[in-house]
Amino acid sequence: MATFLYKLGRLAFRRRHFVALIWVALLTLAGVGAASAPTAASSSFSIPGTEAQKAFDLLEDRVPEASADGASAKVVFKAPDGEKVTDPDNKAQIQKTVAALKSGSDEVARADSPFQAKTVSKDGSTAYASVSYKVTSMELTEDSRDALEKTTDQARESGLTVEVGGDALQAMPETGATEVIGIAIAAVVLIITFGSLIAAGLPLLTALIGVGIGVSSITALASALDLGTTTSTLAMMIGLAVGIDYALFIVSRYRGELSDGRDREDAAGRAVGTAGSAVVFAGLTVVIALVGLAVVNIPMLTKMGFAAAGTVVIAVLIALTLIPALLGYAGKKVKPMGEKSKVLGGGKKKAAAADGAAEGAAEKAGAKKDNLGTRWARFVVRRPLTVLLVGVIGLGAAALPVSSLELGLPDDGAQPTSTTQRKAYDLVSDGFGPGFNGPLMTVADLKGSADPKAAAGEITKTISGLDDVLSVAPPMINKAGDTAIISVVPSSKPSGIETENLVHAIRGAGADIKSDTGASVMVTGSTAMNIDVSQKLNDALLPYLALVVGLAFLLLIVVFRSILVPLKAALGFLLSVLAALGAVVAVFQWGWLGSLFGVEQTGPIMSMMPIFMVGVVFGLAMDYEVFLVTRMREAYVHGERPGQAIVTGFRHGARVVSAAAVIMMAVFAGFIGSSEQMVKMIGFGLAIAVFFDAFIVRMALVPAVLALLGKKAWWLPKWLDRALPNVDVEGDGLRTDAEKDAGRGSDADREPVGV
Repeated sequence: MATFLYKLGRLAFRRRHFVALIWVALLTLAGVGAASAPTAASSSFSIPGTEAQKAFDLLEDRVPEASADGASAKVVFKAPDGEKVTDPDNKAQIQKTVAALKSGSDEVARADSPFQAKTVSKDGSTAYASVSYKVTSMELTEDSRDALEKTTDQARESGLTVEVGGDALQAMPETGATEVIGIAIAAVVLIITFGSLIAAGLPLLTALIGVGIGVSSITALASALDLGTTTSTLAMMIGLAVGIDYALFIVSRYRGELSDGRDREDAAGRAVGTAGSAVVFAGLTVVIALVGLAVVNIPMLTKMGFAAAGTVVIAVLIALTLIPALLGYAGKKVKPMGEKSKVLGGGKKKAAAADGAAEGAAEKAGAKKDNLGTRWARFVVRRPLTVLLVGVIGLGAAALPVSSLELGLPDDGAQPTSTTQRKAYDLVSDGFGPGFNGPLMTVADLKGSADPKAAAGEITKTISGLDDVLSVAPPMINKAGDTAIISVVPSSKPSGIETENLVHAIRGAGADIKSDTGASVMVTGSTAMNIDVSQKLNDALLPYLALVVGLAFLLLIVVFRSILVPLKAALGFLLSVLAALGAVVAVFQWGWLGSLFGVEQTGPIMSMMPIFMVGVVFGLAMDYEVFLVTRMREAYVHGERPGQAIVTGFRHGARVVSAAAVIMMAVFAGFIGSSEQMVKMIGFGLAIAVFFDAFIVRMALVPAVLALLGKKAWWLPKWLDRALPNVDVEGDGLRTDAEKDAGRGSDADREPVGV
């Protein structure tokens, strides 16, 4: 592989005009496609095989007018202090508003007056009108949303407090300025790492091009493939992070090859042949982790994974082709390792040198000076057991909150307090009780019942006798008399554990109901759907973990030609992801430092968070493993002792891996400023996971374990060694197939390191 990538890098360097033209054309094509594509209607949220989905499908077939999966709005009215909503003027205004809601849009299926639906609080201070739409929330036209907002604004002019809950006003999450700050931090880190504005700009430029192509392609295909807004957010988050990192590793290796005295074309080829091999396998691990989300069998999650994986593939291809092409354009503006540009002080150094020989001697002397990575690696190699114990105990302590993990999906109660959805949620909770924010929709299939009306009555009576039931509405039976809808209001909030227990209790009573009446009972609605999603994700976690870790384990055996190194990589990942989940629980569930991260309402952790973090963090963790350990493997293969190879790997890779981790943390942390709780949680979780994995697991535990294992770390059974393909990630083939100059081999400059 190294030889092929070496030739590809040299070709891209020589034919840079052609390569650049191809990528510009792809970016233009994707941009035009996104601009001309129809607006994405919706990402239909379906969960095949769950009871909630079966109930939705039954209603769509037998009671289509109910619009069970359509958008909904809960327009909440609160009378001024000292007044009631039943006062003549207030009642007239509310009825006028409900009439306006009915006539405001053709997409409105029904709008129920609170006085007819009896949704007026006992003290008369609050009432709400339920509005149902014929289409899903993301299929609503802007005209329908505008009509809803305009009608409620007019109602506020009468003196009533009017807020709107539900998903009808659901909008794109806003990330705010923090995303831009994250990119700015990435730029600063790149400048510090490379000491050159041009070299620092290349990873940012190529990452933005890759994300532009990826996100534009998603936008262009959104309508045809039914992709949701969160899909592009995830693709942007992952694509930007890995795009910068992959380019960073290529450019860094290129500068290292230049400092060894190679000409620029050969240096570009060798950078792509060596660091590019690591990029390919690191990208493969991320792709495996993201595509593996299909195991969960939730279409929305599958699409998110495939879209993000596509963006990662684009980032890999750009790193292998566009980076060497742009290095060709940059020419001498990208300095060898150790040199800085004039803007950052390189000019002073050059002026101070009497001649080229003196400058080369100064650089050589500087190269021999130990960097921080070298000093740290020596410390770890001398005290591996101490470092290992401290790291494991620290991560274990961070993981402790996981024992209190509660899973669920956020409702309007998790929205910022400034939003109308959150205000409506609080008004309903205060006026009626928290359960009114998430009533359960019980669907009864009466086809097998001899007396449908009696069966529906029996079901209502049974549900009324269960714990945590506040009220049960009379059954609504369709015209055919074969289906009934029974609305059940729990005593607790939609995301509460009590509500989840009630859903299971209703379903548990279904067997007795069927044996007594012949009717089947199913529970659906947004609350039940969230519960089913959580259960499905929990059930899929272990199979998903086994699939992703298993495939990546096999891939890493091929890369490192070792059994223990991939095993150590997988165990280290488990430590870091558990510690990151513990931090998420502490902040978003317990509220520790919640105000610092803009968490206005604590609650259960998003149900897809564990499986999502396993997928994404595993892929990213293997990035650092591949980039750092391949340098160690390269040194070991070329004759260095195990301890010396660890130090060599850190000398060349620690600074770059640290910079990559800081950049990725900055990019992910930028999403913490999102107005959407789900995006905020994902941003925080990924940022803290990268910190734990890069700086504790890869920088401390990995060298400690390798030092303890010694030569055993690189052990591989002979039969397996013969069976595995030789992918040559270390670039050993370049020592025979490429130019061989006795004084320019990478081993020639190495000196023994006492450890």
